[in-house]
Amino acid sequence: MLNRISLRQMEYFVATVKYGSIAAASTQIHISSPSISAAIAHIEAELGVQLFVRHSSKGLGLTAIGGLILNHCEDLLERSSRLYEIASDSSDAIQGTLRVGCFQPLTAMIAPEVLFGFSRAFPMVDMHMEEGDQETLISKLHALEIDLAITYDLQLNDDIRFERLATLPPYVLVSELHPLAQQSAVTLEELAPLPMVLLNLPMSRDYFTSIFTRAGVTPNIVARSRSEEVVRSMVANGIGYALFNVRPRSNISLDGKRTVRVRLAGDNRPMQLGLATYRPMKQSRLCNVFMERCRAYISDHYIPGMSAASFYDPHVVPPEQ
Repeated sequence: MLNRISLRQMEYFVATVKYGSIAAASTQIHISSPSISAAIAHIEAELGVQLFVRHSSKGLGLTAIGGLILNHCEDLLERSSRLYEIASDSSDAIQGTLRVGCFQPLTAMIAPEVLFGFSRAFPMVDMHMEEGDQETLISKLHALEIDLAITYDLQLNDDIRFERLATLPPYVLVSELHPLAQQSAVTLEELAPLPMVLLNLPMSRDYFTSIFTRAGVTPNIVARSRSEEVVRSMVANGIGYALFNVRPRSNISLDGKRTVRVRLAGDNRPMQLGLATYRPMKQSRLCNVFMERCRAYISDHYIPGMSAASFYDPHVVPPEQ
């Protein structure tokens, strides 16, 4: 009797081609190398063909027949992935796998209520969340590794569709003992000579420094970090000020010290928070239902985990006259 080739074995074969080696595929899809090797060997034995030429120096090379089989495997996997969508379209059930990317500084505030609240509302949905900086999220959209991303409108190409949900203007974060903490607003010219702590994420750092460039001044950057919480802690400890767009409801850093939000004067480019999708990829019904939830839960009037845009200096008491 003819043995059948499973979809899982096809997935392992396609992943090996995509990532260039069995070892790399093992790392990316979290499956052991022996399991992937066995799957490839099974396909070769079943079809009586050689999928790869194994070079000692260059690794695996796909054969001509391997390329043809790859195309058919990808087609079959794509069709099988649509089964849940077809079932959902023919009933009221919302089910299937949803892969959502989230810009890292936003995740702690938005993910619990929006992403995992959705999976609680629809228990037949298998929710996968991917955190990352803007560069990583756009790369994952292009690679079809996520279905959509909740992120900013930073350096998006024409093949990325972006729907704005809310506007986040930049503001200045200082420690409660900082000289600027008692001011209602501060200009970029005032900030430029003072020590600055920069959120050092790809594209984000360019956005923050461009605000100064447009004003014709240069910031005095004394420290950098890829972690928003590390930046907040450094600010709370008086190392310098920082610029942010996200507005956590708490003004306490992780080490227990207070920070103060001060309005940044001038007409500065805000961040637009919204939904990014890859134009060539047709959105499933599940994805569209999730996007509707995002539209309902994220707006200029309300963003989960964030304070209002006009909310500044929540704990500062004006000095007595």
